[in-house]
Amino acid sequence: MESEIKQGLPENAGRELKPGEKYTPILEPGKKPTEVTVYSVAMGILMVIIFSAAAAYLGLKIGQVFEAAIPIAIIAVGLTSALKKSGGLGQNVIIQSIGGASGAVVAGAIFTLPAIYILGLEVSFMQMFLSSLLGGVLGILFLIPFRKYFVKEMHGKYPFPEATATTQVLISGENGGASARTLVISGIIGGLYDFIISTFGAWSETLTTTVTSWGATVATKAKLLLKVNTGAAVLGLGYIIGLKYAFIICCGSFLVWLVIIPLMNIIWGGDIIDLMNTGTITQTIGEMSPEMIFKTYARHIGIGGIATAGIIGIIRSFGVIKSAVSLAVGEFSKKSGKSNEAVERTDEDIPMKSIVFGIIIALLCIFAFFAFGGVVENVWQALVGLLIVAIISFLFTTVAANAIAIVGSNPVSGMTLMTLIIASLILVAVGLKGNSGMAAALIIGGVVCTALSVAGSFITDLKIGYWIGSTPKVQQKWKFVGTVVAAATVCGVMLLLNKTYGFTGDNALVAPQANAMAAVIEPMMNGGGAPWLLYGIGAAIAIVLTLFKVPALAFALGMFIPIDLNLPLVIGGAISWFVGSRSKDEKTNSARVEKGTLIASGFIAGGALMGVVSAILKFAQVDLFMAEWNAAYGEAIAILPFAALIIYTAMASMRAKK
Repeated sequence: MESEIKQGLPENAGRELKPGEKYTPILEPGKKPTEVTVYSVAMGILMVIIFSAAAAYLGLKIGQVFEAAIPIAIIAVGLTSALKKSGGLGQNVIIQSIGGASGAVVAGAIFTLPAIYILGLEVSFMQMFLSSLLGGVLGILFLIPFRKYFVKEMHGKYPFPEATATTQVLISGENGGASARTLVISGIIGGLYDFIISTFGAWSETLTTTVTSWGATVATKAKLLLKVNTGAAVLGLGYIIGLKYAFIICCGSFLVWLVIIPLMNIIWGGDIIDLMNTGTITQTIGEMSPEMIFKTYARHIGIGGIATAGIIGIIRSFGVIKSAVSLAVGEFSKKSGKSNEAVERTDEDIPMKSIVFGIIIALLCIFAFFAFGGVVENVWQALVGLLIVAIISFLFTTVAANAIAIVGSNPVSGMTLMTLIIASLILVAVGLKGNSGMAAALIIGGVVCTALSVAGSFITDLKIGYWIGSTPKVQQKWKFVGTVVAAATVCGVMLLLNKTYGFTGDNALVAPQANAMAAVIEPMMNGGGAPWLLYGIGAAIAIVLTLFKVPALAFALGMFIPIDLNLPLVIGGAISWFVGSRSKDEKTNSARVEKGTLIASGFIAGGALMGVVSAILKFAQVDLFMAEWNAAYGEAIAILPFAALIIYTAMASMRAKK
């Protein structure tokens, strides 16, 4: 067993199986490995709490929620090795699986619920908690029938990049200690770096072309502006995304910031344009800053692109839905007395009848929450909300799983935007509009968003378990526990961050997805309209990109997320390409990229965690920020520590040996 673990996954783990060939995982189906223990459950819950807090802060700060699977796996391997735990591999899968609920639940919550604060409405902790919890539970239940299709029937046809990386970490027992040390060191560096920025303001968090006089002139007159976030966490995120997708995302930003915004100034610079009939726009486009033009007009093009990319994904996934449902129905209709064939441990799911009853109970709880939890005004509206949640969550589950299986990223924000548009139109039709309608639509959207986010994340956990040989039924049961803890943690962190920074005004948290949700829903619920022209332009761009086989979702996200958060992604991706292409030996390149992934994961985890610490200090009214210094010199010197961080990442990664 030790030799198998050291050698890594079996040779046929990543390719399609030949006729008659069978995949045998590391933990053989005929054996009963140690999986659920007090240690594995306690560590899993601890990881949920830590990474939920970190992911919530980072997601609200820059709009990107990092996937916690890899850093949690590294920590689990390092601790299990240090404590000399027997049967560590099976326990580490459970730790990772429980802990992995953090990023998924966080994404579902922060992409929607902060929009309630942005719109000046009220929401209670219990409403946020139930929205996240019930959505997460529904996502798990909807995904389980698709497990066999995605992880077994399609063996070798999907790359599962996130699951592959995490699995390699989990089985690298002999290297786990060194990997954990690398993560801790980079976590300290990234954490201190971002802590110095956010708490002391020793240098600016954002570097812009307006730092020079000519740059300021060009931004004012031509509306041409470039900005780059200098944070360690964002740089690490770009490294993990890689150059290809980071470049595609950034191309979306370039189209908006270097083409569309300047063109709008040239063509309509002297006009006041109010596409949503809100009556609040009083400036001409020429009087607006590039940031204001982006916020008021250009980002809606990205919203249209994201929504259209989601629709295209559903159309493409129809065959997946049909195949997986057929497998689930066949499993449900089997009678235990008629089959002598025993189900292998590694193929055991929660019984299909239990899943069906669980879905019914979850939907009833959602109905009760909507009807009696202050979400809607009457039972009829609660029933309409329930139908929206059930239908869209089920259909988009396959889109989420498919995206994770292919590229390792979940287009949950785009799918949720479309959900909000649909929900708003339907709720207005049944008499729910204004402030109550906006709050109801956002809570409904929060349930859907969390369901899709958790479903997408969970397929990664199940693929990891399939490769290693964990018991699916065990993973599925304990995933519910992780979801409960994550929902409570992220809602608590959101309340803290709202009181500390807020989501509106100067120096507020960016929360780009939540701001987009608010921008979409407010005019639709207050008698105005939606900027359908801009949505249509975004939709046309997404269709053209799809025809030319360019990932439309990644490009549309670039059009939607501010450019200062996208440029560092390309820099991080370029570092990954650089360290992975300098040697003629592929194994050496691979070792360097893997070490860089550990360093980037440390930047993300350390930067995000220290961001939460900084928020707590500000909440406690401990003000250490050097405002005058930052205003005078912060942006001018920001390039120096940022360059040092880039050089460190590249040089430390290049020292790795095969």
